[in-house]
Amino acid sequence: DTSLAELNSFSPSVPISPSSMINQYKFEDGPELRDLFITVDDPESHITAIETFITYRVVTKTTRGEFDSSEYEVRRRYQDFLWLKSKLEEAHPTLIIPPLPEKFIMKGMVERFSDEFIETRRKALHKFLNRIADHPTLTFNEDFKIFLTAQAWELSSHKKQGPGLLSRMGQTVRAVASSVRGAIKNRPEMFTEMNNYMETFSQKINLLDKIAHRIYKEEREYFNEMKEYGPIHTLWSASEEDIAESLKGIASCIDRCCRATEKRMAGLSEHLLPILHEYVLYSEILMGVLKRRDQIQGELDSKVDALANKKTEKDLFSEEIGKLEDKVERANNALKADWDRWKQNMQWDMRSTFTNVAENNLRYYEE
Repeated sequence: DTSLAELNSFSPSVPISPSSMINQYKFEDGPELRDLFITVDDPESHITAIETFITYRVVTKTTRGEFDSSEYEVRRRYQDFLWLKSKLEEAHPTLIIPPLPEKFIMKGMVERFSDEFIETRRKALHKFLNRIADHPTLTFNEDFKIFLTAQAWELSSHKKQGPGLLSRMGQTVRAVASSVRGAIKNRPEMFTEMNNYMETFSQKINLLDKIAHRIYKEEREYFNEMKEYGPIHTLWSASEEDIAESLKGIASCIDRCCRATEKRMAGLSEHLLPILHEYVLYSEILMGVLKRRDQIQGELDSKVDALANKKTEKDLFSEEIGKLEDKVERANNALKADWDRWKQNMQWDMRSTFTNVAENNLRYYEE
C-alpha cells in the first residue's frame, strides 16, 4: 500500500544495525526544551463498602510562570483521567487527544487489580499525561493544569461545574449522527485523503495487534512446555550412568533456552503489545476527530444551501455563515497541524518498536 510505503523507505546508505537505523529519525525537540515534567507512580488500592479502586500518585515539576509552585503531588484515580480526556475533547474537538487504556481489559490476558495489570495501566497513564504535556496546544489547557495541581476535594468541586457525562454523550452522539447523514459536499481533498489513510491504517494496525497477541500466546505455550523438559532430563540422568553427563548437559541447555524465551516474551509484552494497542485506540480517536471536522463542515454547507434557496433572511444567515467559515478554518488548521505531528510520532514509535523487536530476536537466537 503506497500510502504506508514510506514507513519502510530506509536509505541504502543507512548502516545495518537497527539501533543506527532508528537514530536517523530522532526528533529535534530535545528534553532541554521541555518545561513540564510529569511522573505517574506509587499505585495504591482503596477498598470501600461500595467499590474497590486504585489511585496513582501524579508528581509534576515545572518552570512555567502560570503555575503557583514549581512542584505538585496529587493522587488520581482512573475516573479522573477519563474526566480530563473528556474535557480536552470538549475544548478541542478537532485535535488528536491521546488515548487512555480501556477500563476493562481483554479476558484471559491479566486479572484486574493484579500487579501486572496495575503496572501496565500505570505506564499507560504516565504516557497519556506526558503526551498531553508535550502537545503544543493541549499542554496549556486549564483543565489539564487543574488536574495536575488541585487537591482531591478541589478537583471534585471543579468537576461539578461542567456538563454531566450524559450531556456530553448526547452531544457526541448528535455530532456523529449529523456527520454521517450524507456525504460532505465541500470537504477539502486533503481530509478525504486523511480518511482513506486512516481506514487503511486502522485495518493494518488491528491486524498487527491480533498477530502480535497470537505470537505472544504461542510463545508462552512453547515456554510452558519447554519448562517441563529440563527437570525430566535431570531425573533421567540419575538412572542412566553411561549418558548421565549428556542428559545433564541437555537439561542445562533447555534451562538456558527457557531463560532466553522468557526474556523475549517480556520484550514483547513491555514494548510491542502496548504500542500496537495504543495505535489501535489512536485509529478510533482519529476517525472520531475526522467525523467532528466533517460535522462542522456540514453545518456550514447546510447554511450556505439555505441561503441560496432564500429560505430565511439573508443578513442573518450571512452573519452565521461568516462565523461558521471561521470555525471551519480553525478546525481545519488545528487538525492539519496535529495530523502532521501525529504522523511523525506514529512513524517514530513504529520504527523504534519494530527495530527493538528485531534486536531482541537477534539476541534471542544468539543465546
